[in-house]
Amino acid sequence: NNEKSVPQLLIKDLKFEKKSLAKLMFSPDQENHPSKAPVKYGELIVLGYNGSLPNGDRGRRKSRFALFKRPKANGVKPSTVHIACTPQAAKAISNKDQHSISYTLSRAQTVVVEYTHDSNTDMFQIGRSTESPIDFVVTDTVPGSQSNSDTQSVQSTISRFACRIICERNPPFTARIYAAGFDSSKNIFLGEKAAKWKTSDGQMDGLTTNGVLVMHPRNGFTEDSKPGVWREISVCGNVFSLRETRSAQQRGKMVENETNQLQDGSLIDLCGATLLWRTAEGLSRTPTLKHLEALRQEINAARPQCPVGFNTLAFPSMKRKDVVDEKQPWVYLNCGHVHGYHNWGNKEERDGKDRECPMCRSVGPYVPLWLGCEAGFYVDAGPPTHAFSPCGHVCSEKTTAYWSQIPLPHGTHTFHAACPFCAHQLAGEQGYIRLIFQGPLD
Repeated sequence: NNEKSVPQLLIKDLKFEKKSLAKLMFSPDQENHPSKAPVKYGELIVLGYNGSLPNGDRGRRKSRFALFKRPKANGVKPSTVHIACTPQAAKAISNKDQHSISYTLSRAQTVVVEYTHDSNTDMFQIGRSTESPIDFVVTDTVPGSQSNSDTQSVQSTISRFACRIICERNPPFTARIYAAGFDSSKNIFLGEKAAKWKTSDGQMDGLTTNGVLVMHPRNGFTEDSKPGVWREISVCGNVFSLRETRSAQQRGKMVENETNQLQDGSLIDLCGATLLWRTAEGLSRTPTLKHLEALRQEINAARPQCPVGFNTLAFPSMKRKDVVDEKQPWVYLNCGHVHGYHNWGNKEERDGKDRECPMCRSVGPYVPLWLGCEAGFYVDAGPPTHAFSPCGHVCSEKTTAYWSQIPLPHGTHTFHAACPFCAHQLAGEQGYIRLIFQGPLD
């Protein structure tokens, strides 16, 4: 019986060393002396990057940004409202040393809301600008791009001063998000064309051109997570249903029973890049790079083999995550059978993309497998048994199932599921596949 000589190996069957992996499960923060460590509010992780930017993380441009309690509070809160009859008067009111938001209602009227120092909060600003008020510089994500040269040609849709996050300096360190950030002259300026309005209590509010969208998952960021509903956040932090298109003049309906408070797993979309918010507590339950490295070594130690060439396959080290290695596992995306790279079944009449699996004859794309190295995207610490289709990024089953259900904003009015590690739109019936490895013959 031929089948007995070809053991099929599903990675979940590997007896992962529970104890050794449990030791690796705590987060890097806990390895340092907790008493000396500054308070961490959370981290923002940009979707589409597998652990670092293509040309490396530098300064305020990186794939993830940690928000720590500042030595001195820099938060602000609204104070005086001025109604100015001329733009000149409005300019005079917006003092360079004081934060303010200017709402231009018409050529004849501008409302300026002054903001005053708030000793209880820290403010962090995110946007495309490299000016000093921006703490985290975010550029447009191009799916699957391997270098920054791929991304520079695109006309950016991310606002220069896209949004701000205000964190409470005292427990439980609540983080809230607001559309728009203050520029170098400490001003937010909503021009005539921006959607803006007077609220019922006489305050002003508005939306930015392309908007800041937020989605809070249901059941937190865990293996039981389910997608929530995308909402738009206003300049004052109110919650609205989405506009018809990204920059439509008409705002959506206000959603009274929801807030701008971020929770573990909240997604923030800046129209060109999507960020995942992870709380410090959530990150402490997330697998670490050491844990992912241990899982990689466990798979390689099981010596999976190519059923055609009988050569042993191995996932390359986390550092070599862009170069295809000769031992690299490849997968047929229609059936999940894992092979080494070979030319078998490459029929010329098929445009080279589709191949026939030698194990089961199903025809489909044939791609190299890559480990998902950005631990912040994992909803659990399960073994890497599944791969996203069509990119071949490998992670736990629950993680592939979760991200395949999330509709991520794309362009100005469409949504689609994408791989969190490379931002490629998912394809196929469910967007991911279970991997079937072949064990060694001895």
